[in-house]
Amino acid sequence: MAGRINDEDVRAVREAVPLDAVVADYLQLRPAGGGNLKGLCPFHDEKSPSFHVSPGKGLYHCFGCQEGGDTLDFVMKLEHLSFAEAVERLAAQAGITLRYEQGGYGRGSQAGERTRLVEAHREAARYYVEQLDSPEAAPARAFLEERGFGGDGAGRFGVGYSPAGWDHAVRFLRGRGFTDRELLLSGIAQDGRRGPIDRFRGRLMWPIRDIAGEVIGFGARRLREDDNGPKYLNTPETPIYRKSQVLYGIDLAKKDIAKGNRAVVVEGYTDVMACHLAGETTAIATCGTSFGEGHIKILRRLLMDNSRSEVIFTFDGDAAGQKAALRAFEDDQKFAAKTWIAVTPDGMDPCDLRLHRGDEAVRELVGSRAPLFAFALDHIVGGHNLETAEGRSAALEQAAPVVAMIKDPAIRHEYAVRLAGLVGIPDHHFVLRRVGQLVHRRHPGRSGPERAGGPGPAGRRGRAGSGGGRFAGAGSTVAEVPRQAGPPLHLRSPAHRVERELLKLALQFPALVSPAFDAYGEDEFTAPPYAVVRRAIAEAGGVEPGSTDPGYIARVRAAAPDDAVRALVTELAVEPLRTPRDPDEVYAGDQLVRVRLAAVDRRVLDLDGAALRAESRGAADEATELRRELWVLQQYGRALRERGAAAL
Repeated sequence: MAGRINDEDVRAVREAVPLDAVVADYLQLRPAGGGNLKGLCPFHDEKSPSFHVSPGKGLYHCFGCQEGGDTLDFVMKLEHLSFAEAVERLAAQAGITLRYEQGGYGRGSQAGERTRLVEAHREAARYYVEQLDSPEAAPARAFLEERGFGGDGAGRFGVGYSPAGWDHAVRFLRGRGFTDRELLLSGIAQDGRRGPIDRFRGRLMWPIRDIAGEVIGFGARRLREDDNGPKYLNTPETPIYRKSQVLYGIDLAKKDIAKGNRAVVVEGYTDVMACHLAGETTAIATCGTSFGEGHIKILRRLLMDNSRSEVIFTFDGDAAGQKAALRAFEDDQKFAAKTWIAVTPDGMDPCDLRLHRGDEAVRELVGSRAPLFAFALDHIVGGHNLETAEGRSAALEQAAPVVAMIKDPAIRHEYAVRLAGLVGIPDHHFVLRRVGQLVHRRHPGRSGPERAGGPGPAGRRGRAGSGGGRFAGAGSTVAEVPRQAGPPLHLRSPAHRVERELLKLALQFPALVSPAFDAYGEDEFTAPPYAVVRRAIAEAGGVEPGSTDPGYIARVRAAAPDDAVRALVTELAVEPLRTPRDPDEVYAGDQLVRVRLAAVDRRVLDLDGAALRAESRGAADEATELRRELWVLQQYGRALRERGAAAL
């Protein structure tokens, strides 16, 4: 039986897999200064990026929710893995063969559950791809060819075929060392009368991958007339597959989504394939469920949730497609991105469109997008008889709340005027006032251009945030103040800020403060948490050897007495410095001097008070000695102020 993973192999994995490369699989990162990167935190919802990554240190920290750690911590927390599972996953990516303490290489019987399920899916996906070339799979190949996915098209997406027998995949995976329990838990198999049987039989198979590219489930399409199952059969909910948190094609689309600030949401696997093959490489689709909250979170992190980004929904023009589009409209307010809709012509989906009209038609479909608000208004108003006063009133009452939902006051004003024209009400000020009343009802105290009957200062201010803002004063908007990043309130005094800055330099740029920093005592750091971090740096050997040792931060974290201090070390090692320029010896010297001067000033006050007390007691010799020490300190303080770091 395999034991714990060899420590040297764990270190090798940490060094072989860059943190920023791992994090970039899940969210978009942008420069944050000082060699650091930042993005929207994957561990909590936020509107502005507070998640910082330091590639040089191999550490991350979120200044919003305080999550932090190294590459293994990130994978463990985000994927809900054990330590061993995280090491095994990253080792597989890096091509490192792990050794276990009790001997042996590679996988052991103590493998984590998630790791085993992912491996089972990986092996199953390979098996299904191999079966696509079998004589039995001729209908599957014909299906792909008829839809324009012949040649390399299917191979690009790993499409395969599941044989029609009862337990072909089960027997194959048993031969690869997987237990019946693992096969049932994975969803690849299901219970039969005599044990596990294949869940997917005689079907065209699409592997469903997570954002990191691991196969975690399958989508299977019916091919035979005697198959009484549903047209599409998906993997059931499992420990690794939750359809509300999975987007088909996200592993292929994520880089272009982040690069182009655009995502195209389609309805099916073949639509994703058609879009990608036509050049629209940001296409993704849900897996057997409607687009919802979990999918939004994935896209928000990739898009950085800024107002320049776009989410484009493509739907058939039929009733079902319109209903799906309206559901998507309900989610618009959860994006800072602009949401659009592209309705396919003649009821064709992107797959059919590519097949009948070519790649250019697919690109034109996406290019012809229209604002989702406009589609929703047209749909609502079109459902009423506008020839009667009652019909016009009903249309206004149903559509006005939709306009009131628009975040941007200026855009809301334009759509209110448009609604007046759609409904046929000559007095658009009446519609503006009605929308304004609904805005006020949704946000008491909020005032906007609709209430004044025209665009005002608030409308010209643009967005006040992506929802949830607080509003104060007539005609003005004040965005909700985000949670303040940085240290707790009791560590935000000017003195503590300087101590914090010096510790950040000691961890991030030890060469700039070496060797002077190593002569600083714990008592020079007045905040107890900072004093403990100073002690951990000393116990790790100090900053001087840390200037050239790549394992310096890891040693400091290991020297921390508990998880709280370890988290603080991580935070300080990642937090940007309080300087707009690259830190240099001048900046570092200034922080060294300020911390030392504060310590000197505190000691001067202590000695002066002690001397006065000695004099009041008549202890002349003691008072003289204290005054002599006080004079020396005052001279040292004067030198520090005049000559700066040179006097240290």
